[in-house]
Amino acid sequence: MTLHLIITICLLILIAYGFDITSRHTKVPTIFFLLLLGWGLKKMAVAFELDLININLLLPIFGTIGLILIVLEGGLELEINKEKKTIIKTALWSALIPLLILALIIGLGIHFYFGADLMDSFINAVPFCVISSAIAIPSVQNLDKKEKEMVIYESSMSDIIGVVLFNFLVSNEVIRLTSFLNFGIQVFIMLVISLVSSMGLAFLIKKIDHQVKLIPIMMMMVLIYSIAKAYHLPALLFILIFGLFLNNLDEFKKFKFIRYLEPDQLELEVHRFTRLVAEAAFLIRSIFFILFGYTITVSNLLNTSTIGYAVLIWP
Repeated sequence: MTLHLIITICLLILIAYGFDITSRHTKVPTIFFLLLLGWGLKKMAVAFELDLININLLLPIFGTIGLILIVLEGGLELEINKEKKTIIKTALWSALIPLLILALIIGLGIHFYFGADLMDSFINAVPFCVISSAIAIPSVQNLDKKEKEMVIYESSMSDIIGVVLFNFLVSNEVIRLTSFLNFGIQVFIMLVISLVSSMGLAFLIKKIDHQVKLIPIMMMMVLIYSIAKAYHLPALLFILIFGLFLNNLDEFKKFKFIRYLEPDQLELEVHRFTRLVAEAAFLIRSIFFILFGYTITVSNLLNTSTIGYAVLIWP
């Protein structure tokens, strides 16, 4: 049984790699093929009466790690300079305004149609309004550089704003002035943690001379994210800032600490780290979407009582 499982996993990852290579020619996002592959795997498991482990326990783990790696991979591809100022501002507003408007419309719709509590309605509406980085970033490989940058910035900011807004609503049964004050403090704390942690991890990348150091750095990064998340801080902000920091060390040379990191020498290690993140992101992303496809119930997708709501929310 063990060998059969190993062979199956290897074949699935290789098939996912084939989808990733051919997607630039088919123009179809790899995610759709992975979901279909997972669904097909479920049908085979049922047909052969295979008793597999509880997939629902694995899905949140791979989903969280996958999201971290995807946002980090996106941040490691983006540049911050005066030339990018316009696209960053455009991405911020295009992520923020539609999210708030849609959350308001869907939340009020849930409140008046289903009679749900107003705050609960807005909490349930927010997830429908987020442009998921896990979906958007892997799907833009065929776009040109400018469009790809826009999608990465916009989806990453949408994820961060969505998570922050969701946590803000969940933690405040009644919104008062103090609620916004606490919210501002949380964001400020996360920005400080992100900057300090990013500089600290970059320092470790430079100083550690052991042959194994990039995997421990990644584990530290996931640990910082998880601890921040446990305290309901916008932890995804740290991942994006860390990626942007590593990819834009040249832009921060005017600061003494950055000059101490010797960005020119650190560039080689950052390049290796970027390659490792890309490889890991592909692996975790593939496993996650195959598992997600495995959990899909077609009868729920074709449920006539919910299709109407899905069509209304989809645009």
